[in-house]
Order: sequence, then structure tokens, then C-alpha cells
Amino acid sequence: FTAWIAVVSYSIQIYCDFAGYSNMAIGISLMLGLHIEENFNFPYLARNISDFWRRWHITLTEWIRDYLYIPLGGSRNGKQRKYLNLLIVMTLCGLWHGSAWTFILWGFIHGILLVINHCWKGSTWQSHFTHYTKFYPFASWVLTFLSVTLCWILFRSNNIGQAMSILVKLFSFNNAGLVWL
Repeated sequence: FTAWIAVVSYSIQIYCDFAGYSNMAIGISLMLGLHIEENFNFPYLARNISDFWRRWHITLTEWIRDYLYIPLGGSRNGKQRKYLNLLIVMTLCGLWHGSAWTFILWGFIHGILLVINHCWKGSTWQSHFTHYTKFYPFASWVLTFLSVTLCWILFRSNNIGQAMSILVKLFSFNNAGLVWL
């Protein structure tokens, strides 16, 4: 329970930290007569990982799209190349955040999640769940929030061993506490 509280709390903290400095920059720039675009648009309300990245750190996402994804070919050269490009740019996004393996793995996992999301869109399973399941919007939100939250473990951990230890604590359901060093 303690591990879950810590991980969800970190999700809230990192959002407040990133969105907070963005909102301060927007407010200060307005006082100076300048207009800065919104950088966070309720990302934790996203119902899939693509929507999350459209809402989270919007300027970074647009930069990644314009200067990495599109020059690599974007989605112009077939699905396999599109999926490879997503993996490459998100891994580079992880590297941009830091040179530790935890950041690189964080980015790579987000790339995998984006590939899964793009495979899911338009699939017969997706149309079945969308049309026949009334709780689909809620379930997709929970799955997205859970996926992003679990990825934050890598973002916050000092090394992969520490991240794995936290994951074990999350899913072992014992009374062990959690301490991030």
C-alpha cells in the first residue's frame, strides 16, 4: 500500500512540478505582454498514451514530432517503419531527459506503449470494446494512468535495480515500505 501511495504521489508531484513552472512562465510572460502556448492540458485525463503525449509537455512533444519523428519518415513508409520511428524517438526522448539507463528505458517503454496504442486503434478488439462495453472510457483512462504512473518509477529511480525493487513491492502486496534514496 505504501509503495502505491508513493508512486501515485510521485505522479502528482511531477505533474505539479512540470505544469507549475510552465504556468509560472505563461503568467510572467503575460505580465510582459508576451503570449506562450499552454504546455500541459490535463494529461492525466487522457484515455490512451497518444492522447497523454498530446497533453503532456506539449512543446516537447511537438519538437519531438517536428524534428525527430517527421525527419525519420514519420508514418509515411508503412506501419513497421512507423512503429520503429516511434520507438526511436521515444528512446531519444528518454535520453534527452538523462543519460541513465532508467531514462532510456522509460522512453523505450513509452515507445512500446505508443506502438501498442497504434496497433489497437482500428482493430476489431478495439471496436468490440468500444461498442459493447459501457465502461470502456473509464477502463481506458485507468489503464493509461496506470501505465504512465508505472513508467514514472523508472524516471524517478536511481537505477534499474531500484525500479525493479519498487515494482516488486507494488505487486507483492505485503506490508513492506518504500524508500527512494
